[in-house]
Amino acid sequence: MPECRSADPALHLADAFTSFQVPATDRSERVNHGKALREATPHAALAEWTPTKDRPGVVDIIRSSHVDRLSWLFGLRVARMAASPFGFLRGTANLMAHDVAHLPATGVQTTVCGDAHVGNIGFYRSPEGNQVIDLNDFDEAHTGSWEWDLRRLTASIWVLGRGNGTSEEQCEAAIHACVTAYRDEVSFLSKQPLLWRAFDHLDVDRLHETASEKSLRSEIKRAAEAARKRTSDRKLPKIAGGSSHAERIVDDPPLITHPDDEQAEALAAGLDAYLPTLTPQWRRIVGGYTLVDIAHKVVGVGSVGMRAWIALLVGSRPDDVLFLQLKQAQRSVLAPFVHGEQAWHAHQGQRVVEYQQQLQTVSDPLLGWTTVGEHQYYVRQWRNMKGGVPLDAMTPRALVDYAGIVGTLLAKGHARTSGASVISGYLGKKDSAVEAFCAWARAYADQTERDHAELTKAVKAGRLPSEPGI
Repeated sequence: MPECRSADPALHLADAFTSFQVPATDRSERVNHGKALREATPHAALAEWTPTKDRPGVVDIIRSSHVDRLSWLFGLRVARMAASPFGFLRGTANLMAHDVAHLPATGVQTTVCGDAHVGNIGFYRSPEGNQVIDLNDFDEAHTGSWEWDLRRLTASIWVLGRGNGTSEEQCEAAIHACVTAYRDEVSFLSKQPLLWRAFDHLDVDRLHETASEKSLRSEIKRAAEAARKRTSDRKLPKIAGGSSHAERIVDDPPLITHPDDEQAEALAAGLDAYLPTLTPQWRRIVGGYTLVDIAHKVVGVGSVGMRAWIALLVGSRPDDVLFLQLKQAQRSVLAPFVHGEQAWHAHQGQRVVEYQQQLQTVSDPLLGWTTVGEHQYYVRQWRNMKGGVPLDAMTPRALVDYAGIVGTLLAKGHARTSGASVISGYLGKKDSAVEAFCAWARAYADQTERDHAELTKAVKAGRLPSEPGI
């Protein structure tokens, strides 16, 4: 195993202090540097989309991405991706990583989500008990080009819009709103102190005020209210078979299944090993709970087949419950295009946790990591007022409005890490970069539909298993 490293190389302030021999670069210099990058990578280059000659085939990349996952869930994963082009895009972050890594980019790197599609944004509870909205999936988070995240986000919006019956002109308007919001928010945040950016966040009340489209405002209100009810104590009766006391998680195969005794003991030991990754305050609180039961629960689209365990813990009373999720962490799909074959992060669960804490203004205080056997995991609260705005029936006007919101949230994440002034200088104030991303998103939406058609053809021909209806 390579030397254990944190998500980013350590920053030693003493090393940076050089008796003022090297003057600090001011913002205007960084903005000018960004402007200069337009010469090598003009805005028009961002619109380009041509598949590489060595682009992986759809069937091959789906098969290869299931390595080290639970083989008996392969058919379910394929079925969820085959359900729609948007499902396909969600499940093939590895294919898109290859695609975007071979496109023109400025070379400006920041911490990126790695899977910043429009469905990976939602509500959750802050440590103070407030409901906030932000990026909320970091399995693929890594250092990388800011363009990679914005490309995936804009393409996903266009694919989603088409699936909802939105016209091409309305899809373009949504991408325009997204990239404009990203550009303007990066510009604004680049002028703010770093510490101010670190505290800036978007709570649900501000989100409701930001949305101008009435149907979206209503959806936000309903979704937020539903998410507030998603807490451990409210989930207990359903998952415990109607009981109001913590006893056992009820099987619902293949979605919920129990491990054998040997696996259960290893997972319990993994939870013990997770505690030291928490701060002392939260380590003491979680340590006050007792593990009652643990089961495997299938999640998501792209994550189907990954080992994802839910642990039921009980406190001083039978109705004092806590659900934790242990989710398998593998190397980010972006990593090969940043570090090649060399594994920079010794523990992939630690990578997910540290990058999530970088990108989110406020994060789950119970985030941590552990190892169970040969598999690495990150650990988080399972029921934490999580939810999201429904996407399936979003109206065209609501999509435009929401696209602006998600563009703003992506900019907040990037500006919290590095490169905001340089990115702002590169994007400028005019719409040439915005229009380039619009052209890119439409072209890649076309590619996604072709890839999805190839997947459905492979399923019909029996080249890939499919188990729909689960």
